[in-house]
Amino acid sequence: MSELLSPPPTKPGLRLTQTQKDLIGGSVGGIAQVLVGQPFDIVKVRVQTAPTGTYTSPLDCATKLLKADGPLGFYKGTLTPLLGIGACVSIQFGALEWAKRFFASRKRPGSQLSLGELWASGVIAGTANTIVANPVEHIRIRLQTQPNVTPKLYNGPLDCAVKLYRAGGIGMIMKAQVSTIWRDGLGYGSYFLAYEWLVQRHMNQHNVKREDISPIWAVTYGAAAGYALWGTIYPIDVIKSKLQTDSLEPLKRQYKGMIDCFAQTYRTQGLKGFTGGLAPTLIRSPFANGATFVAFELAMRAMT
Repeated sequence: MSELLSPPPTKPGLRLTQTQKDLIGGSVGGIAQVLVGQPFDIVKVRVQTAPTGTYTSPLDCATKLLKADGPLGFYKGTLTPLLGIGACVSIQFGALEWAKRFFASRKRPGSQLSLGELWASGVIAGTANTIVANPVEHIRIRLQTQPNVTPKLYNGPLDCAVKLYRAGGIGMIMKAQVSTIWRDGLGYGSYFLAYEWLVQRHMNQHNVKREDISPIWAVTYGAAAGYALWGTIYPIDVIKSKLQTDSLEPLKRQYKGMIDCFAQTYRTQGLKGFTGGLAPTLIRSPFANGATFVAFELAMRAMT
């Protein structure tokens, strides 16, 4: 009789720390971001870095890419971001949630973070992310922009990394690190500020908990955050891409560094030089960033 009255055995839950959950959730969000955004990203990078007159528009770039490489051409260099961006977004969300908890611990229980604290949390997240994001993006950009010739210049991410290392050691693999820190620090400050503020506003207006917010709203707020990100840092992203596609041979390099690249771009192309590839970025942004946040939120809920 006592056995009949005893409660049924419960399944052991995932014994994960909050930080581990943040990292796993970020990885899921990163993978979603790559799968959704990669076709747009390769068009953006090619338009950003190609000599003036190569493409008449992003659509022209996409058409030529499709004709030369077929549909799989839009996923050229995807293995690197699929592995690397998953790690990057994992670091972003892990650092973001850590920073939010840090600021919250210094406030009265139940108090919401200020806009400045949300922005600072995003800056911390973006800066922490660069140690992985920069080499991953450098390798990805080299693969995305290599000509469709035989033999290939790079036979995949590992071969590309080896050739970059031979050309200039770790410094070459980490090329444009300063630009990436500026881009991601400022950009992700705006990115996470926009998303977290919209989430807080939704919770206050509808008197609901974070986990009760519908996924459709996570997609919407993620899309808005993406526009906040690119609206803040797009010219810096252009400079970073130009630096990371410059020649590996010192005597053939066009740019001496970030400031020189900025000056040359402005002198030869004017303000238009800092907006190349903006159209596919703005088209890609709501899909990729909406997918990132909804995947993160759903993954976190699954681990509660």
